[in-house]
Order: sequence, then C-alpha cells, then structure tokens
Amino acid sequence: MPAVEVKNVSKYFGKVEAVKDISFHVNHGEIFGLLGPNGAGKTTLIRIILGLLLPTSGSVAVLGGPMTEEKKHRIGYLPEERGLYEEQKLWDVVVYMGRLKNLSAKKAKERAEYLLKQFDLWEHRHKRLKKLSKGMHQKTQLAVTLIHDPDLIIVDEPFSGLDPVNTELVKNMMVAMRAEGKSIIMSTHQMHQVEALCDRIALINNGRIMLNGPVPEIRRQFADNVVHISGRGSFETLPHVCHAEQQNGMWVLKLSDQISPASFLQILATHSNVEVENFAIAYPDLHEIFIRVVQESAKQP
Repeated sequence: MPAVEVKNVSKYFGKVEAVKDISFHVNHGEIFGLLGPNGAGKTTLIRIILGLLLPTSGSVAVLGGPMTEEKKHRIGYLPEERGLYEEQKLWDVVVYMGRLKNLSAKKAKERAEYLLKQFDLWEHRHKRLKKLSKGMHQKTQLAVTLIHDPDLIIVDEPFSGLDPVNTELVKNMMVAMRAEGKSIIMSTHQMHQVEALCDRIALINNGRIMLNGPVPEIRRQFADNVVHISGRGSFETLPHVCHAEQQNGMWVLKLSDQISPASFLQILATHSNVEVENFAIAYPDLHEIFIRVVQESAKQP
C-alpha cells in the first residue's frame, strides 16, 4: 500500500472549491514533488493529508489507513510559514521538540546531537535562535522536522535561505532518507531541485491536477521534436529540418512533425554529407513545462 493515497479529494470553503477531485499516491521510498503556483491549492491539500482539514468529499489514506494520533508522530512537517522560540537556545529547542513528539529525554538528546552534527550546527548549539543566520534557522527547522525520525516527511520550500553548500547537504540527506524507505513530499518553486530529486510529481493549478507522473515521462511528453547534434557537415540543409542554429559548438535542429528523432537518426546514418559524433533528443526542463502548463490552463474557462 502506498505511504499516501489521495482519492477524488475535493474541498470547499463556503462556495469556493479550493481542491477539485484530486487523486494521486506517494510510494514508500520515494521523493514526490507537489508543485503549483501560489494559490493553486497545495497548502490546502497538505493540510488535508495531515488531518488538519477534512475533505468535503473523497478520502485520504496515510501510512496504511486513516490519520490517527499515533500516525501524527510518524510524520514530519516543515510548513512554509514557520517559527520557533527565538529567545531559547538551539539545543534546548530541538530537544524540546523531540519531547513533544513522544521521545524519551535520552532519545531526544541522542537525536538532537545526531541531527545538529549532520546539519553542521553542533558548535552553535548554545546560541539563542535569534543569533543564528537565515541558513542556520532553516537547518534548525529541518532538524526539528526530523527529530523523531518520521516515516513520512512533508517539506515546503526546504532549500529556502540555504547557500549552495548547505543545499547540497540537505539534498544528500533527502536522498539518504529515500534509500531508507522513507517517503518525502516536497513542495517548492525551485524546479531544478525537483528535477534533481523527485521520482514523480503532481502539478496543481486552480485546485486541479494538471500533470501527474514520473519526471522523465513528463519531460518526454512535452518534447518538441528537437535534437542536439555535434559533428561535421551542413545539418541545416537536411530534409525535415525546419529550423537550425548552433549553440556552444552543437547543432540544435527543430524537426518537422512528419518525422521522429529515431527516423531522422536513420537518415543521418545514410547521408554522405554529414558526420555525426553525438546525437541526443532535447527534452524541456520542468521550469519550462511548469510555465507552459500554467499559462495554458489560465486560458481555459
């Protein structure tokens, strides 16, 4: 059974339908991207998954069934809007949050030490939170999210305020948790991080799912019949080439709709006027796909 299963979930606030018949699932040992522009319905959906809101219709199963008090202690949640006790010391806050998650005092201290060392915060453990940098604050929030070693982790903009070194540190931790079989739902506007980390995504706009599936499959779905070629010859004169330009020593060719990249490669293999060294199909990145889908959905009534 999936770690999270959302079936035909809708949510009304008065007469406003914030979430409209949404279905998706999150597997164990998977990083799942929950994407969409501001106001798309992501936060409402996350709150429904967490049991903070009840759906108007549909159902949600979390870690094998309906949400329970016991299951809440198996979930780690990093919300978009967050705050901790600024006047308190880092060590005290993280240990306290562990105790709130039903850890014994001994276990809370063990987990706090482990996580603060993982996040390179150990030497700052006696500082008050208000003295920490923005990046340290973010890592503290992540440590609190993970203090009880949850099975399901839901993070909203996990890389906010992090420099490249700490971004890589957090990414590596997420990959390690996935390898341990944990499930991660990540909501972010940083599409390059989604592309690097997520196994599957759901893109939501206006409360509806616009895209849902594995990242490579979605990128293939939006391919524009463009190929990248390096080699020698007049590639721009070949049949079925609608547009050609050179970028960084490589030919970028837009092919006609009448031919597939595979068939075009066969033409190249038999053409005497060109010599191909490298050939690759160009797929749009998630940033481009995100913009395209959201703009197209805005045109729909």
